Amino acid sequence: MKKFDKIIAIVIGIYLMTSLGLAALFQRVNNKSNSEYKVEINRIYSGLGEGGSFSEPDLNSYKFVKSVSFLPESALTSKADNVKFYKSTNGLEYEVRPLYTGDKLIGYVRFNYKDWNSNNSSLLKLEIVLFIYSAIIVSVLLYIRNSILKPFNILSEMPYELSKGNFKEGLKESKNRYFGKFIWGINMLRDNLDYHKIKEIKLEKDKKLLLLSISHDIKTPLNSIKLYAKAIEEEVYDTNEKKVLAARQIQEKSLEIERFVKEIIKTSSEDILQIEIKNSEFYLKDLIDKVIIAYKEKCNLKMIDFIVEDYSNKLVKGDLDRVFEVIGNIIENAFKYGDGKEIKLSFYEEDYCQLIKIFNSGETISENEFNHIFDSFYRGSNAKDKQGNGLGLYICKYTMEKMDGEIFAECHREGMCFTLVLR
Repeated sequence: MKKFDKIIAIVIGIYLMTSLGLAALFQRVNNKSNSEYKVEINRIYSGLGEGGSFSEPDLNSYKFVKSVSFLPESALTSKADNVKFYKSTNGLEYEVRPLYTGDKLIGYVRFNYKDWNSNNSSLLKLEIVLFIYSAIIVSVLLYIRNSILKPFNILSEMPYELSKGNFKEGLKESKNRYFGKFIWGINMLRDNLDYHKIKEIKLEKDKKLLLLSISHDIKTPLNSIKLYAKAIEEEVYDTNEKKVLAARQIQEKSLEIERFVKEIIKTSSEDILQIEIKNSEFYLKDLIDKVIIAYKEKCNLKMIDFIVEDYSNKLVKGDLDRVFEVIGNIIENAFKYGDGKEIKLSFYEEDYCQLIKIFNSGETISENEFNHIFDSFYRGSNAKDKQGNGLGLYICKYTMEKMDGEIFAECHREGMCFTLVLR
């Protein structure tokens, strides 16, 4: 902001310096005009009337005086002569002086000269144009400062505050045509982060309580297993029936512990997948246009053939943003695990459903791994050196089911294919 204020100050300074320079030029021109043309008139006047009569002077060597006319004393009473003598000459100033021979008035001499006022007029116009131009520039700079830079300077602090976890101070709502929607979005982001922070704290608290509760509940069957195992080891049971009964008790307690573990896994999954789905209707073209905008250029940069086959624009059910996230997740997986040659989207209709097939070339996975690709926290053997947490396809499946849709995968000889089913 300070640098921009300096720019405004420099523009104003340049205008003031230029304006003062033009003012000095005006003054110099006026002084020169007032002195030089009078010198020429005095020089010509001193040479007139010699010999008792007016003689036409030679004006070739004079810069300002353009013509000299004479009105004899005998013609003073003639109206026509007076009008002719005092008639204005276009673009010229004039000065009238009496002409004497000795003490006798013989008439009047009119000196028509060119003043530099015409140049002064041009300079004045230039001054006005310069002022208007400078005023426009300063107005534009002030508008940019107050309407764009100043609000942006205020906004620039918010991401830093959000990064520190300060979600309490919001931005004042504004109708600014440039940042109104952005401010609204930042406030929504702040509220969302604040909500998730509170939710995360609550989840952590609930998880700790759950773990404490389950760990307490697990102790009972675990102690029973330890006691039965020790009894078998020390041959406390003298008959096979008692040994079988102990083994059965160990098995039951193990199943009880397994049930507690499943409860932990289920609770953790439900916490992760609290995804908001807004089921409505949208046009297929809107979805595909969004995908093309997001991934066409990215594929070009990675030298991957990105093919979108022809399709009919239909109205489908679901959440456009969530379906876009599902497709984006699959394409990002193609970037990670494909061979970087081809990604193709094709479209089919089956049983009143819209099918979107996303194929990427590359090596396929084993049958055992294929059976688990939609499981949570599962990562295949080809993901060892890749970033991820094994939740991508699990979330995709969860999202599609929430929209009354489906997703399934197929292994092809040339690569992997995922099919999205939308109603």
